[in-house]
Amino acid sequence: MRDAVINLRTLPQQLDLIDRAAQLLGKSRSDFVLEAACEKARSVVLDQVFFSLDEDRLKQLTAMLDAPPAPNPGLERLMAVRAPLRGWNKPN
Repeated sequence: MRDAVINLRTLPQQLDLIDRAAQLLGKSRSDFVLEAACEKARSVVLDQVFFSLDEDRLKQLTAMLDAPPAPNPGLERLMAVRAPLRGWNKPN
């Protein structure tokens, strides 16, 4: 359940644009703004070259990186498809 509040002041034309986009996606203004803000926040965080982690999160990250990859049937199917370009998959 959402219990934190974010208040924004906006220009009328900004609000109109947000409302139009939200309506096109069948979303409420709040859902649209929250999703857009989270998407941008993820992008900013993922673009960081340097980041710090506390000891517990570092252990979690190390465990994930050290774990074998999970099976990925979609990737296996993709890798089994022969490339459409002649000679592309020829062994050397």
